Parts: sequence; C-alpha cells; structure tokens
Amino acid sequence: MAVMEFTREIYWNVGHGVGTLAPMYALTLVAIAVFAWGFLQRLKVYRLGKPLNRTDNSGARIAGLLKDVLLQTKVMVVRGPGIAHGLFFWGFFLLFIGTCLILLQADFTDLFFDIKFLKGTFYLYFSLILDLAGLVAVVMLAGLFVRRYLVRPEGLESIKDDAIMHGLLFAILLTGFFIEGARMAVTELGTPLASWSPVGLVFAKGLVSLGEESLKSLHVGLWWFHMLLVVGFIMLIPFTKFRHILTTSANYFFVDQGPKGSLTTLDLEDEELETFGVTHVSEMTWKDIFDTDACTQCKRCQDRCPAHTTDKPLSPMKIVNQIGEAAFENPQANLVETCDREALWSCTTCRACEEICPASIEHVIKIVDMRRNMVLMEGAFPGEEVMAAAEHVEVNGNPLGLGYASRGDWAEAVGIKELAEDPDVDILYFVGCYASFDKRNIKIATSFVKLCQAAGLKVGILGKEEKCCGEPVRKIGNEYLYQSLAAENIERIKSYNVKQIVTSCPHCFNTLGKDYRDLGFTLPVEHYTVFLEELVTKGKLKLRKDSFDCTYHDSCYLGRHNDIYEQPRVLLDVAGARVSEMDKSKSEGFCCGAGGGRILAEENLGVRINNTRVGMAAEAGANMLVSNCPFCLTMFEDGIKGLGMEESMVSKDIAEILAERLS
Repeated sequence: MAVMEFTREIYWNVGHGVGTLAPMYALTLVAIAVFAWGFLQRLKVYRLGKPLNRTDNSGARIAGLLKDVLLQTKVMVVRGPGIAHGLFFWGFFLLFIGTCLILLQADFTDLFFDIKFLKGTFYLYFSLILDLAGLVAVVMLAGLFVRRYLVRPEGLESIKDDAIMHGLLFAILLTGFFIEGARMAVTELGTPLASWSPVGLVFAKGLVSLGEESLKSLHVGLWWFHMLLVVGFIMLIPFTKFRHILTTSANYFFVDQGPKGSLTTLDLEDEELETFGVTHVSEMTWKDIFDTDACTQCKRCQDRCPAHTTDKPLSPMKIVNQIGEAAFENPQANLVETCDREALWSCTTCRACEEICPASIEHVIKIVDMRRNMVLMEGAFPGEEVMAAAEHVEVNGNPLGLGYASRGDWAEAVGIKELAEDPDVDILYFVGCYASFDKRNIKIATSFVKLCQAAGLKVGILGKEEKCCGEPVRKIGNEYLYQSLAAENIERIKSYNVKQIVTSCPHCFNTLGKDYRDLGFTLPVEHYTVFLEELVTKGKLKLRKDSFDCTYHDSCYLGRHNDIYEQPRVLLDVAGARVSEMDKSKSEGFCCGAGGGRILAEENLGVRINNTRVGMAAEAGANMLVSNCPFCLTMFEDGIKGLGMEESMVSKDIAEILAERLS
C-alpha cells in the first residue's frame, strides 16, 4: 500500500446519507440550543451585579487567555493534580481538534469540493496522535478519579457534579476506543495502517473474535451511543461543574489588569448611594458573581490560606461558593450572615488565595467589601481593641494612641529634620506608625537613615505632619477614615517639593504607591529594599560582608502584592547571609498574621499565625528570622516569645543587618 493511499472511510458502517446526517445534526442543534439557553439563564444572574469594565486592552486579555488556557500555566503550578489536569486537557483538546478535522473533511471539503486531506503521511500521524491523546486523557482522568474518591486529600469535597463529570468523560473516551477497535477489527487488522493506531489495535485484537457481523452491529450501536453521550455532555455544561470549561477560560480574559491587589475606591460623596460596601449580591459587581461560576472547588486557596490552616473559620473557597449559592438561589440573602462574620474578620488579605487560584478568582475584594458594610453601615468591628485603635488613628493619626506631636522625635538621634524645617531633601522617608513610635521598630527607621547618609543622601520626614497611611483601617473596612487620612497625607506631601518617597513599611509602600493613585497622588514610591539594592548595585552604598546564617520571610505586601522577591535577597547576599529558605517562601510564603488590619486585632481563634510562621523558621534550621516589614517584625518578636524561643532565635529587619555592615 503506497503512503498516499493511507486513509479510511470516515462514516464507515454508519452511512453518510440523510439517515445519518439529519438526526446527527438535529441532535447537535438541540444540544447547542440547550447549551445556549443554560448560559443565558446564568447570564441573567451575572447581570444582578453592578457594571464593571473588564474588556479594555482586549489584545493583552486575549493573549493572556490563550496562554493560560492552551499552556495550562495556572493549573500546573501545583505539580501533581495540576499536571494530571493539564495532560488530560491537552489529550481531550487534541481529540476535539481531530473530531473537527474529520467533520470538516467529511461534511464540507470532500462533500462539496472533493478535497480530502486526511490521507497519506498526514493521516498516519493524525491517527497516532489522536490515539495517544485519548490514552493520555483516559489515564489522567483515572488518576484524578483515584485522587478524588480513593485517596482524597483533606478538605477536597465531592458533589454529584463530580461523579457526573468523571462518569460521562470516561464513557465518551472508552466508547471512542471501542468504536475504533470494532472498525479496525473489520477493516485494518493485518495491514500496515493498524500499527499507527496502537490503542485502537489493542481493542481490535480483543474484539476480533466476535466476527464481522457482530462487530458491525456493535460498531453502529456504540457510534450512536457515543453521539448521545457527546450531546449530553454539551447540554450539561451550563448546569454542572463542566461550565468551568468556559467560565474559567473567560476569567483569564476578565482578569484585573490594574495594580495588583488594589481595592475599589468608594465614592463617599455620591449622594445616590444608600449603603456602602456589600451585603447583597446586587451590591457586588457582575465579575464577583461570575467568579463563583469559575470556581472548580479545587481547594488550593483554602490549603494556602493562613487563617484556614491555623483553624480559623475562613475558607476562601467556601466564601466564593456561598456567594454563588446566594446569587443563584436566594439573591436577597444577607451575605455577611451567609459567609459568617468571624470568617470575614479572619482574613489577612495576604493574597495567597488569589496567587494560587487556577481560575483567576478575586477573593480579597469580596471580603473587604463585606467588611466595609459591617464597619460603615453597622459600626461593627472584630473586637473592642480594633475600635479603640481606629479611634486612636482618628484622633492622633496612629493606632498606638501616642501623641502625634512626638511622631518625629526618634529622628533627632540621626540628625534629620522634618520637611517643615528643611524641605530641601533627596528623598522623603515616609516612616509609618510603628517605625515612628514602637521602640523595637524605631531601630529600622534609624538604620535606614544611616544607610542613606552613608550613600550621601539627604533624608527628610514629615514628622508630626505625617499620619497613618490608612491601610490597616481600610482593610478592616473603614474606607471613610482611610480616605480622610490619605487626603491629609497627600495634601502635606504635595505642599513640599518632594522628588521621591521611600518607605520601610510594605503596607505604606503599597498604599502610597497604588491606592493613593485613585486620589490624585502621582509621586514615585519605593520600598527601602528596592531603593537600597539600587544604591548597592551602583556602588553608592558600600557594605562590609560578614557571614551569618538566617532564614528570610517574604512579607505579603512586598511579595505577593508587588512581586518583589529578589532585591531583599540580593541585599542579604551582599551582607554575607547564608539563607536557608523556608518551605513556604516567595510567592508561596506564609503570612505573619498582621495583614488585613489584623495588626490591630487580638487573635483569639485557632492557633496564632505568627507562632506558626516562627515554627516554620525554626524548621528551616536558622537562628535568625529576617524580614522587611515592621508588622512582620512585631509579629515575629511576639511569636518568638510566645513559643519560648528567645534563646534560640532572634528576629531582625534587613535594614538593621545592613547598617551593622556599613564600611
């Protein structure tokens, strides 16, 4: 048989006449109609939410969608089940492409133009690729079945949809191989063509003993059964977790392209608004509701949530699904009560959930919006201590309750002045509350100033004119107080000829550098690790290299919120550090427990998050835990004491380590 003759009759044994094509395409049209109707019903629910533009910059959005869908980049971040899902997707996708090519030739190019392209060498590789793709899909689906039903990880919940999905996909794939095997047993066994369909060949050899007539009957019966299974699959997509095939993919297009982790700035002057924050699905955006349909309940967010893993009532996955259940079953439900207040207060806004989510779901904004409603509409707080801290911020500009006039007193020891006295400076150091008032954190401030002075830079501060950046109270839900603080800070800074701002607090850095942009603030803002790394790289800051052992903690607001991982490590390397990385580091880093305004709150539920993180540092084998954030330092100091590890571990900030090594 010449190579050019390698091909097969596509509608073998079934027929290519009206008796086959009419019911086949009629069933297909019915399936498409049910599919479209199902999603139209869901679209009505999405529209309960407020408008939100997520179609701008469409070119970049389409590119992101294609990358994340075709390469399965977000899915495969988690190796085991991620790789299994990725391989299953590629196998099933190749089978879909193959089916489309078969229909294209049989019902279009060959039918109308007498053009056949499924022949010769191309057909040989076409057969081989589809056979192997089907085998990979079956094996990976079996692996995912075993994981879900036989060795189920803790927290992985299974519902009726999961059984339907596994059963239907198995049936579609296996009937496909039985159909191929029956055809090959009659038409290809003993020919060179058979070896190019190795899986089908195995089925053919197993079925050949049935005889030609029985094989033909089996083939045509299974062909129509397979067709019905595919029709059922298409119709079930909108009504089961199958919908994630479209909704998760679409979510890659609808991804937030704004500054990472930024929140919506409420228009507090809008007189038409009757409420602030969210308590019903109608007060959310359509994207918040759409997210609930994109969720596959894979529990990755739950596994990485520091609150959940320390026995708090929060599960980001359950929050999303509870919102979805309310949207589709009871839109008038009170979401705050549905999602549980303690769960909402437990969030540290660390973004671990969003960073790992394979469906690009935005968890944090949903939680903060519900907190906003509790604080602004009910006057509720997670505890009396948080209410007191908010009052201190309102009166004294800091949550510690200390007089604002003493905010810059620490600076006298290092010889720097407030801008009100001397505005001619190279950088404005926005100090933050803890580095201004807390004795332990003042060492960070003085260390940073000494490093700048060693590099020949003149540093200024706002001193008593500086107020809390507003981040902790904003994340707790007090948007009004945040915007008041932000407006005052912006006005003060703009009144001076400031060229650049540097912060030692990642929360201040994130707030001034992102959130203040919505309020008209445009000055460049850097975290001190990035600023100092540039000085070192350019040779403007000379440091002595003294070897020491440590482990390094990536603060959430420098790491996951701003993707700054390398500069702090460069500085540690220059200082002589031998860093033993914790198992949870960089984008997988574990929160200290202070984010989301939790620095203001007592931690009364479950295990303390800071103790858990200090324990991880101890497991890394180092006796020094290094961080880059005053919140983190405070939490680690408490954690070390709480675990009785004062003799075996010390907590330091990078700035302190560098200042000790000034040439």
